[in-house]
Amino acid sequence: MTDQDKSSHPGMLPINDTMLTRESWKIFQIMAEFVEGFERMAQVRPSVSIFGSARTAPDHEYYLLTEKIARKLSDAGFSVVSGGGPGIMEAANKGAYSGKSPSIGLNIQLPHEQSGNGYQDIALSFRHFFSRKVMFVKYAAAYVVMPGGFGTLDELAEILTLVQTGKTRRIPIILVHSPYWSGLIDWFKQATLKEKMIDAEDLDLFQVLDDPDEVVNAIFNHYEKCGFEPSEEEQKIMLDL
Repeated sequence: MTDQDKSSHPGMLPINDTMLTRESWKIFQIMAEFVEGFERMAQVRPSVSIFGSARTAPDHEYYLLTEKIARKLSDAGFSVVSGGGPGIMEAANKGAYSGKSPSIGLNIQLPHEQSGNGYQDIALSFRHFFSRKVMFVKYAAAYVVMPGGFGTLDELAEILTLVQTGKTRRIPIILVHSPYWSGLIDWFKQATLKEKMIDAEDLDLFQVLDDPDEVVNAIFNHYEKCGFEPSEEEQKIMLDL
């Protein structure tokens, strides 16, 4: 069957040459996002990626807690990476911006909610979520996950899956503010673990903390054992990320 036959086959949409050309050219746009991201992010290690709701007001306890954590991480020598938008993302950038290390925003173009905050030493802009996600993971020494919605849960599930399956190196994954996360943790234990959807050791992939100093100490404690630089084996794994 020729392509012409296939395009007219019942149940198949006709081939649109204009759309096909546009899709092909998207490859170069995606490549450009990766190249710029790799070049800029490789210079800011070690870094910590911080996630949380874009809808959190500046006077909210979560915002203030995030700002404090980010400032402590920045003064401890970690670049801080956020999504570059408002809410928790702004708090993370703001805390880092006032500290000693770079504040980095990985901005995404969205029809609503997302607008870049003014606390970014380095600001990158992405059209595609998947290329942005790679930047969050590839250079992160740790993930700090503040209270948030679907986007935050998406990032949490992403890093847990990558570490669980060995597609990236083991890094600290810290959920902050135990009252917020307790229901999810209970569900992990009472549903996913009980139904054998995960193993008991998978619950050790993350920890839940409340105090900013505990967050910083947990990251340093992890790297006292293995060092901040990825091993040769970890570098090979991360090349395929």
